[in-house]
Amino acid sequence: MSIEDCRNTIDNIDSKILELFHQRMDVVTEIARLKKATHTSVLNRKREREILHRVFNNSKDGLGKYSVNLFTTLMELSRAYQREQNSPDRGMRDELDAIRNRTPEKFPESAVVACMGMEGTYGQIACDKLFKVADIMYFKNFAGVCRAVADGLCEYGVLPVDNTTSGTVDGVYELMQSGNFNIVRSINLQISSVLLAKRGTKLSDIKEIYSHPQPFKQCSEFIKTLKDVKLTFTESTATAAAMVADSDRRDIAAIASRNCRDLCDLDIISTDIQNSDYNYTRFVCISKEPKIFPGASKISLIAVLAHQPGALNSVLSKFSALGLNMTKLESRPIPGRKFEYMFYFDFDASVADPGIAELLGELRNESEKFMFLGNYSEL
Repeated sequence: MSIEDCRNTIDNIDSKILELFHQRMDVVTEIARLKKATHTSVLNRKREREILHRVFNNSKDGLGKYSVNLFTTLMELSRAYQREQNSPDRGMRDELDAIRNRTPEKFPESAVVACMGMEGTYGQIACDKLFKVADIMYFKNFAGVCRAVADGLCEYGVLPVDNTTSGTVDGVYELMQSGNFNIVRSINLQISSVLLAKRGTKLSDIKEIYSHPQPFKQCSEFIKTLKDVKLTFTESTATAAAMVADSDRRDIAAIASRNCRDLCDLDIISTDIQNSDYNYTRFVCISKEPKIFPGASKISLIAVLAHQPGALNSVLSKFSALGLNMTKLESRPIPGRKFEYMFYFDFDASVADPGIAELLGELRNESEKFMFLGNYSEL
């Protein structure tokens, strides 16, 4: 057979598969009607396990796992179709609609905003890009920013969550578990760090460098080229620059933004110190009350899934069935449990889509713990 002959054969087989799929979904429609009449749950784990066990045992050698994956997706589609047919509980959809209805038409141009550190930090730069006129209040740490928002001292807060070089900002992800804030917008900020020191200082003079832990990771290759240099963590990059400016020592430097040069009257003694020119940090804007502004296209959530085989795969199948683009999947340990994890999901979608609202409701019902962190725009 030629490759064209093979393709024609596959086309014929696909036509039969499609016809059988339609027949199966017709039966699923009837099942949905019967389950609705008897108030029976759409999900039947026992039945699904029996099907997958039979499929695996009846598969040709080497095709068992592929057959199981096929039927797992098929059953996920069937469940989604059943829920759609039965007009499922609108609880989640109504909650999300209520949030959208009470959210202002436009994202505010000015507000009181909490940031970590001091003037010159990347958080402040991100804040000024998110708001035209921001009345910024500075706090020593991420927890302080969250408390200021939760207590109503500040309407919004700005926090870093990810970096393209150094990865996740662990402290912020830990705070997300508290459920005390909601994400209402995000921004990707290009990071360009420099090494700052007192005027007249040479690179060879440096014995100690101050900075926040994240820039040390982002500039690790440059740091390796320095000999016998001590690294000291600070609350923020701007704090590091201020410490250098206020010190009498001339053998110290700070990794910080260019803005800190003029703010602290320091010299740039080394540029291009990052591991990659493509160095971006993603900042989120948080609020106490959930808000979904028009144009929101990204969703973040947390879910604690059943501690059993296939639990995560079941969730991923739901995303795949709806054709959703997942942009982040992060696992974090659950405090007090032995090697059990909660999952953070970021994906491109809008709750204005009824199918997405139904998906979120489904995830909430099936998860041990579920937290909708927000639906928002990303700049």
